[in-house]
Amino acid sequence: MSAEHRQMPLILQHEPGFTRDDLVVTGSNRAAVDLIDRWPDWPSPVALLVGPAGAGKTHLAAIWRSQNDAAILDPHDIDAQSLEIAAQRPVLIDDIGAEAFDETGLFHLINTIRQTAGSCENGQSQASLLMTSQLQPSQWNVTLPDLVSRLKAVTIVDISEPDDYLLSTVIYKLFADRQVSVDPAVISYIVSRVERSLDSVIVLVDLLDHMALQQKSRITKALAIQALQAMADALPDTSSQN
Repeated sequence: MSAEHRQMPLILQHEPGFTRDDLVVTGSNRAAVDLIDRWPDWPSPVALLVGPAGAGKTHLAAIWRSQNDAAILDPHDIDAQSLEIAAQRPVLIDDIGAEAFDETGLFHLINTIRQTAGSCENGQSQASLLMTSQLQPSQWNVTLPDLVSRLKAVTIVDISEPDDYLLSTVIYKLFADRQVSVDPAVISYIVSRVERSLDSVIVLVDLLDHMALQQKSRITKALAIQALQAMADALPDTSSQN
């Protein structure tokens, strides 16, 4: 495999859509979509989306942010300015918990959100915090007891890995966005073999489009086999680490 082919999966020619209209709803993400759509009428002002990589958490967070002009906060540095922002507008922390973060800052952030929401006269405040994570809070290795207590009151919604229907629908849509027609049998083949991740699907469709244009061919099963192999070859070799 040449260096050019090994780099192909990393070349995105079309940016994926992150609007509500781009969202495909199935059983794997319906509860999370309902949470996003219900805002600001949440059970608690702090919510957490939990799911594996590529399940669509960032897509949902981007939709939520576009709905309310939420500010993005850095989980490693939640300072006084962050608290001031949170008292004025919704805030988002994407991908927290996999590594050490500012526990004291998050504790004060949650307190600020709760106090601001509780002081709202009409009973429905826009003060809110949405977080995303690949891990449940119990797996975050939190050492601050007060934060552990606060996290137990967070509304947690799980997102499972994409099911066949979601993957198929997203693939159809991505090709349609490119005005490319693909045989359903080819899409079924792709779904049965691609990594169960929306990120992988986005990369694969872009790669297939690139290869089809380069080879001046239709997107066929043979081309899909080449693209899947190119993606596999581009992955880091972890065998020496085992």
